Amino acid sequence: MRITRTKVPGAYRIAPDLITDPRGNFYEGLRTDLLEQATGRPFVPRQINYSVSRRNTLRGIHSVTVPPGQAKFVTCVRGALRDIIVDLRVGSPTFGVYDTNVLDAGSGLSVLVPEGVGHGFLTLTDDACICYVLSSAHVPGTQVDINPFDADLDLPWDAPEPPLLSEKDAGAPTVAEAVASGLLATWSETRAAAAPSPPPPHTGCRN
Repeated sequence: MRITRTKVPGAYRIAPDLITDPRGNFYEGLRTDLLEQATGRPFVPRQINYSVSRRNTLRGIHSVTVPPGQAKFVTCVRGALRDIIVDLRVGSPTFGVYDTNVLDAGSGLSVLVPEGVGHGFLTLTDDACICYVLSSAHVPGTQVDINPFDADLDLPWDAPEPPLLSEKDAGAPTVAEAVASGLLATWSETRAAAAPSPPPPHTGCRN
């Protein structure tokens, strides 16, 4: 498993080593011990989601408020999609910077999206299925939505024709509007949310 940094601090690209034979292949999709070694922070799965979409569907840009904060380990398990992450952490040295990857079921390539970073994707095939392994359970009312066509972000979706969007995504605020309304987490808040919890105090043995 090869873990490399992206343009967005705290976000990583994970490429598994495929073991192939005449039957097909095998690979390790997620190794939390290796993630912790590479990132310096634990990743503890709390929820797993899947979404299935037709070709040329755009979902995003989505994030979660801090608190509760939510990191995502994102993998395409069927078909292919263009995946984009964007730094939405106010005060981050790379605020507004994005990174793109093509995720497909054949390669097993995944992306680790840290707290406060936005995520979205455009499906390149019909019946594309994406898997999200999440560091926190869903809390209603905490999702942050950013317009995927915000001109200030200028994200390279490269859709062959106008993509299918939900009304919620199409009507989502721009980054500037989200900043003005206080929707976005700060760089310091997300760094605190990503820090490992201290161990409980040692109270000694009691006989």
